[in-house]
Amino acid sequence: MVMFIQSAHRILPISHMELPFFFLPGCTQGVFELRLKQQGEPALVPPAGETPKGSYYLSNLDQNIAVIVKTVYCFKAAEDYGRSAGDVLRESLAKVLVHYYPLAGRLAISGEGKLAVDCTGEGAVFVEAEADCAMADIGDVTEPDPSVLGKLVYTVHGAKNILEMPLLAAQVTKFKCGGFVLGLAINHCMFDGVGAMQFVNSWGETTRGLPLSLPPALDRAVLRARHPPRPEFPHHEFAQVTDDDADAGEVTSPPLLYRSFRFTAASIARLKAMAPLDGRACTAFEALAGFVWSARTRALGVGPTRRSKLLFAVDGRPRFLSPPLPAGYFGNAIVLTSAACAAGELSAASPERAVRLVRGAVEAVTDAYMRSAVDYFEATRARPSLASTLVITAWSRLPFRAADFGWGPPAAYGPAALPEKEVALFLSCGEERGGVRVLLGLPAEAMAEFQRIVEEVTEA
Repeated sequence: MVMFIQSAHRILPISHMELPFFFLPGCTQGVFELRLKQQGEPALVPPAGETPKGSYYLSNLDQNIAVIVKTVYCFKAAEDYGRSAGDVLRESLAKVLVHYYPLAGRLAISGEGKLAVDCTGEGAVFVEAEADCAMADIGDVTEPDPSVLGKLVYTVHGAKNILEMPLLAAQVTKFKCGGFVLGLAINHCMFDGVGAMQFVNSWGETTRGLPLSLPPALDRAVLRARHPPRPEFPHHEFAQVTDDDADAGEVTSPPLLYRSFRFTAASIARLKAMAPLDGRACTAFEALAGFVWSARTRALGVGPTRRSKLLFAVDGRPRFLSPPLPAGYFGNAIVLTSAACAAGELSAASPERAVRLVRGAVEAVTDAYMRSAVDYFEATRARPSLASTLVITAWSRLPFRAADFGWGPPAAYGPAALPEKEVALFLSCGEERGGVRVLLGLPAEAMAEFQRIVEEVTEA
């Protein structure tokens, strides 16, 4: 986990953890060694103007996802401004933080025992580095290698807990070819994927001298729990799984192999045809989520009577109605939903059952359900159980290519870290319309079986 700590006089310099990940034979991860030279000391970039101070409220939807999300954006030669990319981005970051001032604060615990932000105005962390190679030498960013990409995102050691991690850290790394990589480490409690991309787009507009097309709506009180809390749904996503359900079929001690599987638009169309449902045809997400859930469960050899659970987030922005969320809502507006059944009911060859469960989980997320989820956390402080669970994180529709700081869209982009063992990450296939890449980790034997199942669809 990314850590941050500030000494009495300065921010501690970059350091890197040894990550215990293993990769499939034949992959390039771990072969290339990226060497960086830090340029000066890491600095704090405060807002360029006066901003409010004091405690900033985080909603219940922000509480359970206080983890660091690391991404990289690769840009080609950057000389249009007549200054270094680092100088340009540092200056514009200070300006955009006036609008997004909570990111310049520090995470704290409120009087209610919840996470909040102390708006101190100290600033975001900013660091510059220089690589000893061309940007092309780091390889395919769509196949994340943490030993390489992890060096492109600012990390320090020494923090005791998440309260000592920055809410935002930015690293600009220059390459010999003239290109650069912007690496971001952002605490998920500040915003979800949609909100993060709104921030990056605002930063880009500020860099290009444009007004913000979508200013952030900072007030999160619209998502306060009702008083008293009135949870109206069972919220099985928080249900604790018994020990008997947690010991078999789980990815525990074996080392994980990570692979990215490409599903073209034609492959997804075949998956949709394999799961005919009454009424409207299934969506690409429903078909792919149902298939990946079924195929992973089968590949892990989960016993047929054992419960298998799927968790994924649904964007609540179009679903909150009373009241609706304002445009540009700055915060997490995603709500977890779940599906579960006996593993024997899941079939990758005929994923209709799984797809039907995924659709039901999506359709369950109404305004009433989301308000109930906010109240449920208020009453219980529960956290989702991940035993016997697959968590799907869908980034495939996030507009990463809209991250234009004046050098055009990024030539490449993606996560800088591998997903946790329970997670499958859905990513776009670059400019290929309708395609999705699925990145996940499994033990070697299970990965071979998962690959075989996938190839039956993708190579048909």
